[in-house]
Amino acid sequence: MHRFTPVRWLASMLAAAGIALALAPQVQAQSNEYPAAKPVRVVVAFTAGGTTDMLARSVSQQLAQRFKQSFVVDNRPGAGGNIGTEFVVRSPADGYTLLVNSVGPISINQTLYKRLNYDPLTDLVPVVQIADVPNVLVVHPSLPVKNFEEFVAYAKANPGKLNYSSTGVGTSSHLSGFMLCERIGTQATHIPYKGADALNDLLSGRIQFMFATIPSVMAHIQAGKLRALAVSSAKRSRSLPDVPTVAEKGFPGFEAGSWFGFFAPKGTPAEVVTRVNQAVNDILPSLQAQMIREGADPVGGSPQQFGDFTRKEYVKWRAVVKASGATVD
Repeated sequence: MHRFTPVRWLASMLAAAGIALALAPQVQAQSNEYPAAKPVRVVVAFTAGGTTDMLARSVSQQLAQRFKQSFVVDNRPGAGGNIGTEFVVRSPADGYTLLVNSVGPISINQTLYKRLNYDPLTDLVPVVQIADVPNVLVVHPSLPVKNFEEFVAYAKANPGKLNYSSTGVGTSSHLSGFMLCERIGTQATHIPYKGADALNDLLSGRIQFMFATIPSVMAHIQAGKLRALAVSSAKRSRSLPDVPTVAEKGFPGFEAGSWFGFFAPKGTPAEVVTRVNQAVNDILPSLQAQMIREGADPVGGSPQQFGDFTRKEYVKWRAVVKASGATVD
């Protein structure tokens, strides 16, 4: 039987203290590991209830569960997404302010707006793409067309008599309609709205057609309140597999969808970007069924892939904006 002498007791205490000191940096590193310090603000540059907002909330909820930290969605709409985007550009680059944004503020607005105080391609860091969300050509049931071919024939036979709505000048909704009329070789009147009013006037029959994001009109298509004729993506959407693409119906190369992803202020630590990127990639499979059901195709991938994609989108949309003549002061 061993008895603790004062010497043995002191030795054991010193040994224990040594182990504690050795472990202390590791414990401290774990406790300070992002995002342990405080809640993360997830800025959405559009109003609550829209496609960007819905995707941001779905993913943020999963991130909060994964990291055991709050990811709080903060809607900052206005100026076609520029207000919320610039807020993040000017925010501290510490990973505690992130942005979920879409094609307009990232790849269209630089060409559309005459005065923009920042460049989203250089002042933001791409983190991860969440989803592709094709635009779908929808018409009011009162329009005497049952499919895309009939729509094209009707538009050609009635130049200037059709009105199409959009969620604003220079949005992918507007530019998709412009591109289609150009490819058909006909004219239609573009009527821009702010947000959901574009859809409301379409549902009432005051507007004849619109390119809308699938999540925003899925319920109306299913209820028979709108008729889906074609999607604007290169491939058919998994959300509407029976709806053809514009490209496969005689307009090859037509691609004008929306997309959504996470961004961070320039200078955000690479380890934070990697950590959020990996988390979102891990989360997306669990959200896949829900997202497809609601009209979005999950993507994921690396920050590099997302950055390359946004720059290609900028080049594509710059040409379309210039051809359309659309500008915003």
